[in-house]
Amino acid sequence: MSEHAAAETSAGSEVGTDELRHLSPEEMPFALRLSENLRRFVDWIGRLGSWCILPLVLITAYDVTIRKLFGKQQIWLVENISPFFGSTLLQELEWHFHTALFALVLGYGYVWNTHVRVDLIRENLAFRKQAWLEFIGLTIFLIPYTCIVVYFAFVYAYDSFQLGEISASLVGLSHRWIIKSVLAFGLVVAVIAGIAVWLQVAIALFGPKHHRFPLMTLEWPEETGTMVEGKERLDLEKAEDVLEARAAEQKKKAQELGEFPG
Repeated sequence: MSEHAAAETSAGSEVGTDELRHLSPEEMPFALRLSENLRRFVDWIGRLGSWCILPLVLITAYDVTIRKLFGKQQIWLVENISPFFGSTLLQELEWHFHTALFALVLGYGYVWNTHVRVDLIRENLAFRKQAWLEFIGLTIFLIPYTCIVVYFAFVYAYDSFQLGEISASLVGLSHRWIIKSVLAFGLVVAVIAGIAVWLQVAIALFGPKHHRFPLMTLEWPEETGTMVEGKERLDLEKAEDVLEARAAEQKKKAQELGEFPG
């Protein structure tokens, strides 16, 4: 047995599985309910921000296609229809949408544990040691540092608004403060995500050891290996065949309606 498995086994033995109590939403303390509400907000913002990928892809594809294959037609479109067909403006729109996409899904990636982790030590530690690392990292690094960045990001956006900042290019976009404000807002959402996880980890460390509730960035000792990036791991050998299940359901309905005998 590996050291990690042994550590998890010993951690699980501290509280018998028969004594574990999975809290219902009504039984959860205020801190956990607040954490869940914050997670839902971050999740909503992340799902909304993910739609930025659609205009980003379409604008990029259009810009590359028309610039490479229809250069003269693009000039005609700019001169006769709208400057928004210009390549410079399109490219600035591309990185604006890319910035919005990146900023708005920062917190989403954290609450679903899909952000990049480069840690060769944490994954081999017992549950409580992992929780302590998460707690210390959030308390000392993520939340304070991101709050400082949020402050300067809003100063950055406000100065841009006051100065009426526009693109350095004469044919670029104006109102630079908008995208800078989106970046600042995305960082605020990342702070909210950090607070949501911090509340969970604090309850896991300092609350009753036999209480169980859904975790965002950790796995309970008895659930180790059952989750992948915040979602339940699917065992293909044990999973029910979807097509067979649907066929059986349709056959059952047909038999109930008397369309054909069993």
